[in-house]
This record gives sequence, C-alpha cells and structure tokens, in this order.
Amino acid sequence: MAYEEVKVKKPLMLTILPVISVGSFFILWELVIDSGLVPRTMLASPLEVVKLFVVKLSQVNPDGATWQVHAWTSIKEAFTGYILSLLIGIPLGLTMGWFRIFEGVTRPIFEILRPIPSIAWIPLAIYWFGIGLSGKVFIITMAGFIPCVINSYYGVQMTNPTLIQMARTYGASDWTIFTRICIPSALPMVFGALQIALATAWTTLVAAELIAADTGLGFLITMGRKLTLPGLVVLGMVSVGLTGAFIGVIIDMVEKRLLAGIRR
Repeated sequence: MAYEEVKVKKPLMLTILPVISVGSFFILWELVIDSGLVPRTMLASPLEVVKLFVVKLSQVNPDGATWQVHAWTSIKEAFTGYILSLLIGIPLGLTMGWFRIFEGVTRPIFEILRPIPSIAWIPLAIYWFGIGLSGKVFIITMAGFIPCVINSYYGVQMTNPTLIQMARTYGASDWTIFTRICIPSALPMVFGALQIALATAWTTLVAAELIAADTGLGFLITMGRKLTLPGLVVLGMVSVGLTGAFIGVIIDMVEKRLLAGIRR
C-alpha cells in the first residue's frame, strides 16, 4: 500500500514542482521591480509585460505590427528552416555513420562548414536573398543541420557491434543492417539532435531578425531597444522562450511514444 502511494505521489510532485518554481520566479521578479531594486526603465515587471501583450494583440504601434504578425513571421521562418535542417542533416549523418565511401566524400566538406558560426552566414544571406523569408530560412537551415549531422552520425557509430555481427552471421546485407539495426539504434541521438537543432534555430532566427527584418519577434526586440521600451524587449524574449519550449515539449512527447513503440 505504501509503495502504491509513493508511485502516485511522485508524478504529482513532478507536476507541482515546476509550477511552484515558475510561479516563484515570476513573483520574485515582480517584487524586485516593485521594490525599486531594478528601475522600470531597465526592466519591465511581469504584470507590465502581460498588459503590453494584451495591448499588442490589437495595436500595431509602436513597432508597426501586432503580436500575432510578429509571432507568425518568426514561427514560419523558424519552422521552415528547422524542417529543412532535419531533412538534410539527419539522412546525411546517418549515411555518413554507416557507409564509409560516402563518409570519405562528404565529411571533409562538413568539417569545413561545421566551425563557421551560423550568424556568419547572415551577410551572405542578405546579399543572396534579401531580408525576407528565404534569407532567414537559409540561415536557420545552415545552423540546424550541423547538430543533426553530428548526432545522427554518432548515433550510428554507437550501434552495438554484437548486433551487427549477429546480423552478418545470418546473412543480412549492409543496407538491411543499416535500416533495421543502425537507424533504430540511433533514434535517441537523433531526437537529441531535434532538441538541439530547435534551440539553434530559434537562437539564429532572433539573431538574424535583430540585424535584418521588418517583422518577427527578433524585430520586436530590436524596436524595443531602439525605442527604449524594456517591456517590448521582454515581451519578445518571453514569446521566443515560450514558443520554443512548447515545440520542445511536443518533440519530447513524440520521442517517448516512438521509442516506447520500438522497445515493445
């Protein structure tokens, strides 16, 4: 009976603790601003940010667009570049991890591209594509496909050699071993890449929008800085954080369901 109570309490505590943690953070933040420890000209309080969010749902001033327009622009750019980075990086990394000839051809090029910071592509992207959707998508794709390649590659490399040897003993071809053993074995690393690429995508997107954009959450932050409106800056930052966290939770749920199905 006691063991069952512990099993029930543990998930309950894991649900309550994050709520308490986040709530305490925002309460402390509000108290710090209200007490005057940090001037309102330097940091907006949570209540001010919430009020500004409600206002920005219907007003375009002072940055030229509503919150929905900024959010949709950033989500569209980030999601498109993110998906492209997965479609390019994951198959490339998996294939490099198993087929030696393909690795020999592609890895030198990848090793040259890997150290280049994603924001270093911004000037070229502006020259090639302008400040519209295509330029942002290109920058995000270049940033996101790097962790996808690395994690997928090492996921295949970490496949249990005993399973590979057993498959060879039973006459399995390289392609069969790759698709039936290596890829399923690499999935935990691949899903890790999805989370890393997501964080990289949002970071790169905001950096790109800070430099060249006319809408988007990064642009919202830039306008808040230019107009000396800390509330606008914080609203943009919180919007980026919550949106990225929401997508990350969805990826985590998909990962758990998929890996649980494979283990069965």
